[in-house]
Order: sequence, then C-alpha cells, then structure tokens
Amino acid sequence: MSYRDLREFLADLGSDLLKVAQPFDPKHEMAALLREMPANGPAVMFENVAGHPGARVVGNLVASRRRVARALSTTETELAATYLQRTRQGIAPQRASDAPVKEVLHLAPDDLTALLPVLTHYEGDGGPFVTTGVVLCHAPVSGRRGMGIHRMMVKGGRRMGILLANPPLSAFHAAAEAASRPLDIAVALGVEPALLIAAVVKTGPQGPDKMDLAGALRSAPVEMIRAETVAVDVPARAEIVIEGRVLPGLREPEGPFGENTGYYFSNISPVVEVTAVTHRREFIYPALCPWTTDVDSLLSLAAGTELLGQLQTQMAGVVDLDLTTGTCGFTAVIALAKAKSTDVRRLIHLVFGMDKRVKLVTVVDDDVDIRDPREVSWALATRFQPDRDTVILSGMEGYVIDPSCGSSGIGSRMGMDATRGGGPEFDKITIPAAAAAKARSFLAETGLVAG
Repeated sequence: MSYRDLREFLADLGSDLLKVAQPFDPKHEMAALLREMPANGPAVMFENVAGHPGARVVGNLVASRRRVARALSTTETELAATYLQRTRQGIAPQRASDAPVKEVLHLAPDDLTALLPVLTHYEGDGGPFVTTGVVLCHAPVSGRRGMGIHRMMVKGGRRMGILLANPPLSAFHAAAEAASRPLDIAVALGVEPALLIAAVVKTGPQGPDKMDLAGALRSAPVEMIRAETVAVDVPARAEIVIEGRVLPGLREPEGPFGENTGYYFSNISPVVEVTAVTHRREFIYPALCPWTTDVDSLLSLAAGTELLGQLQTQMAGVVDLDLTTGTCGFTAVIALAKAKSTDVRRLIHLVFGMDKRVKLVTVVDDDVDIRDPREVSWALATRFQPDRDTVILSGMEGYVIDPSCGSSGIGSRMGMDATRGGGPEFDKITIPAAAAAKARSFLAETGLVAG
C-alpha cells in the first residue's frame, strides 16, 4: 500500500512504534533518547513535549531497513531493486483537493521556538536546528523545482541560518542573489518516508524532478498546494510548512552544529526570513538526530542505492552496495561477482568519479554479506594484502563537512580489493542449507531472533 502522509504510515507500524508518555524536553533530552535507541529499534513518538502542549515529536523513523521497506511496500531483500525499478520513471505530483497542512496559519510569527519544538541535539550546538525539513524552491529563470534537506539554525525571532552547500538549491540561491532578489522557499516538515527519501537523492541538472521520484517511490502522486506567502508548491498533507525568503547579500555565523560526521561544524551561511508557518492541528514534528542510524539508513537507501544503480549501468557484476553505518556516507562496501583484479580497480575509480562523498571503498566477492561487519572484516583479513590490493588517489576534492580535509578542502581517497584469489583455499566454509534453516526456525520459535 502507499501512504498518503506520515500519519497513515505511523498508524500502520503497530508495535514498531514506541509511544513515550513521560515528558521530554526538545533541548537535549529527546536527542539523548534517540541516540540511545538500540540498532533496529522501533520508531519513537514523544507524546508529552515539554513547552508544547498538543504537539508530538517522532524520531528514529527510518533507522531500520525493516521500516524503510514497509514505507515502500516491499521487503528488505527487494528494497534496492524496488527503489531502482520505481525511480526509472517518475509520477508527477497532482493538485490537492484539500490541504490539512493549512488547518492553522501563523503569519510572520514572532518566535519560531515558541511555535515549534525544534530540537537542540548536542551539548555544543549553538542552538536549535531543523534537521529533517524538505526545502522546496524554484530556479529564478527556468522555474525548475529544487528539493533537498538542508540544516537550518533557528536564530531567534523569525530568522534562520541555512547551510546551502549542495546543488541545486545553492545554485538557485546564487542566481537569485546575482539579481539582488530574495529566493522564495518553503520547508515541509513531517512527510511520509518516501518523500523524505526522494529529497536526499542526488540528481544532476538534467535529472528528474525529485517530487516525481517521491511519487514513484510511493506509487502514487504527491498532493501539492500553493503556499500562503511564497511562490512555491508544498505537500498538502505535510504536518508543518515553514515559508520564507533567503535574503540576498546577507551571511551570518551558523553553528556550531553536531554534524553527521560526529564533529561540530560551523559556517557563515545565508539567512532565511520566515514569512509564515502553517500546520495541522496537533501536529507531529519530525526529529532526525545527526550521527545516528536514522541518518545512516536514509543515506544508505537514497545515496547508496542511487550510486549502486549508476555503477550497474557502467559495469557488469556489481551485485550490491552499502554505505557503512556511522561514517556519514564516506565509506562504502561493494559486492562484485566473478571479480578480476582489473575489474575491481576500474570499479574503485568509477565510485570516486561518481560520488565525491565516498573516500574509502572496500570491494568484496558476492559470497560476503556486506551488511555484516564481521564478514567484511573477515574478507579484509584473509583476502587483502595492503601492498598489493590498495588504490590511493591524492589531491581529490573533499566533502564540505569532512574535518580531516582541513581549510584547503582537498583530500585523498582509498580503495581496497578484498576479493578472493582463484584457488579452492578461498572457498568459504558453509553449513548445509537444511540444517541452517532448522536452526533459524528454532531460534525464531524461542524468540531469540526475529522470524
């Protein structure tokens, strides 16, 4: 089934949604609980939000492949294939007949933090940050839609700092600023996972409209409505929309912010002046705590699967790709079938040419479970020799939030060939399939593992 909005998805989670009745504060306390959630733990709904009666906050939403698969009405095994198959052809959005996101309207609100439970995540953060807002705007000349997730620091009153490090929004802002014009934007908060995933996908200047991709992922068009104060269409069934304008010629300090790298990052960034906020009654504010499995899972599907699809069009034998948890998407593991050393080296160079975020890549055979750190470590320990199987590239463009690049922004990249040799001494030990199935069945019956 497709989910029209976040509420439909949450209602379908059942026991995979932990409801927290105890009061929790948006300042540090909610982020602390989200950080402490176990791997593959449930989504979390805070029902008693300190300082915001009637509001709810949901987090850990896409932290497991199980829930991401549910969001796309598929299975974990078929998740990557489903994503790639659906995104080959988009489904355009349609005009909404009603707009729940406009049930409540605040024009030129005086204080965003009084209105919305924006989280302050880490101890050294410079203030509350919006981390999971889908920012929407249009190119000043062509009118092409831009859509992405950009962090925003609530600076007090009606102002937010916005980090615009990635296209197309950075390019749209530069074009508007060159004409001394503000850039209209709208920030959709509390959308269903398919739309959130689409917002993270990298698309080139001639690539598909991300809202079309969202429609394809959810197998139904996204319902859109025009915003109240800016010339931008917004998802009609979002929980919250912040409307505003990025002011031309203005930069202010933004940060520090505990980034997905696990370090604080500050910037001199553009400024948004908020013109309106609309929301549903008893809205649900979405929380996405940086440097958690929530972010890892989102990057793995949107960025990792997109990269997998690109590689498969360039090279035969690419079976699967995973962005290693906890690495901000900087580290990838790729399974390659019938690998030759020349193929592995070509693959490593392809990865580095396609995604400037990735700086460490390990290539293994398809008998290795790339999502099991123990198996990947085993392949490196037994199939890899550093002097023979390492590829290092220097003088490469670094990623903006990578602190190891320093002020120059220049870094290096390394690939490791952990594929097997040709002899039988590299045959992996196995358990007979029938015996393994019986063992798994027994453990599922006893509740020691999931069925």
